[in-house]
Parts: sequence; C-alpha cells; structure tokens
Amino acid sequence: MLHGWGMHGGIWGEVVPQLAQHFRVHCVDLPGHGYSKAEKGEEARGKRKTSEPQLPFPLLPSPFSLDAIVSELSVQFDEPVNVCGWSLGGMIAQRWAVRDPGKIKRLVLVASTPCFAEREDWLFGMAADTLRQFAAELERDYAATLRRFLALQMRGSASERALLADLRTRLFSRGEPDIDALRAGLNILRDADLRTDLPAIRQPTLVISGERDRLTPPQASACLAQNLPDARMVEIKGAAHAPFLSHPEIFVAQLMDFMQDSPQI
Repeated sequence: MLHGWGMHGGIWGEVVPQLAQHFRVHCVDLPGHGYSKAEKGEEARGKRKTSEPQLPFPLLPSPFSLDAIVSELSVQFDEPVNVCGWSLGGMIAQRWAVRDPGKIKRLVLVASTPCFAEREDWLFGMAADTLRQFAAELERDYAATLRRFLALQMRGSASERALLADLRTRLFSRGEPDIDALRAGLNILRDADLRTDLPAIRQPTLVISGERDRLTPPQASACLAQNLPDARMVEIKGAAHAPFLSHPEIFVAQLMDFMQDSPQI
C-alpha cells in the first residue's frame, strides 16, 4: 500500500486491519517519509506499533525521483505483490507496473491519475499556478502547506470535519517528512505524464474514484480506466480524495471483490 504526497503508511486507517484478515499487508513509508528517513535508522524500528502490519525494515533513503522510488520499491520484495496506490502513490504504482511488471500481480489505483497537472490536452489536472503556489508555500512553511493540502483532499467529503481532524492527527505521527522528499514529490506531480505508459500496463486494475474529489476528479479516473488494457472503475458516492477513510466498508468490499474475481497475470 503506497501513500500520497507528504503522508506515510499509517494513513490507511481502519482498512488495514480489515485487509490484514485476508492478506499480508505492507504499509510502505516511501523514501523520506515516516520511518523511511535517514536519521531514523534502527531507532525507528523500535517505535513502530506492532499492531500495524508493516515492512520488516524501513526503506533506505535514496534519490526521490519517480524512477528511483520505483527501483527502491522493487528491490524490497522477492516475490510478486498486489499494489494499492493512493494519489501520488497511484502514479508510483503505474510507473512500477511498467518498469518491473513481473513484480506486480494486480493494481488498485485510488484517487489517482496518469497526469496530475493540467495541460493543454489534459483538462482534469491541477492548474500550474496552484502547483507553483504550493511549491512557494512549501519553502516558507511546509507544515502549513501540508495541512492546506489535507484540507483540499477532504473538501466536499462526507464527514469532512471529522476526517480532516483525523488526518491532521496522523500527519506527523511518524515524524516530519524530509523537505527534499516533499519538493521532489511536488515535482513528480507537476512533471509526470504517464498517459503513454498506460497501454503497457497489462495487470488487472481496479480504479477507485471519489465522486466529490477535487484533486483527481472522476473524469481523470475514467480516462485512466479507459486507457488501461484490463481495468474497471468504481466511483464511490459522497467520497472525496480519500475514499478509504470516508467510506472504508465500501472501499474494502470493492477491493476484496476485485481481488477474488481478477486472475493474476
């Protein structure tokens, strides 16, 4: 399970114990986030909550480019895995499926997109000016910038206030993210355009969208699903950018149905 920008593997909430009843679940902290920070090392291992299914070791620090993250993820697993990626994590999952297809059996792409930033031929992305503003604010006050990004993710969702309060509590529960990792993540969101990669993603894929998502709108998810060779899309009513938090029962039911029905490649 791959988290989104500025977050960590503890973001998945109550869906993790539900999924752990059926699968071995790895809630990865991407490089520079959570326990995968250079200064944490061995000390971080002792701080983990043993009740959470986790990787048995932190991901080692590495350059934070999209391909570097994919390379580092791939070497952590010695057998094929099912990958669930949320938002930026979904973009990483898409790239991973192209770069090392033998490592991925199935994909679940949650509130994700092949192209986060708006372009002349892509109207379902965030405006360039908004991304530039986030980058500038990140340099002035990264904590406030992350909190603002959380508010955008929850806007319009059912139980918006409660979910936002919960996310803000979780935000730094594993320490503060590396500022270089945050900068690089924004660069990925700004620059990555994976649309030409989609036909090469042969794995069975479930695309989950939130009806009220303002960051990766359902239209982006629909285009993603339509351009993947073997994909289905589910739109969760009343959900915004984090349907696994606002509608965990529906999320888990859809994921379980997909995992049981979809043959692995």
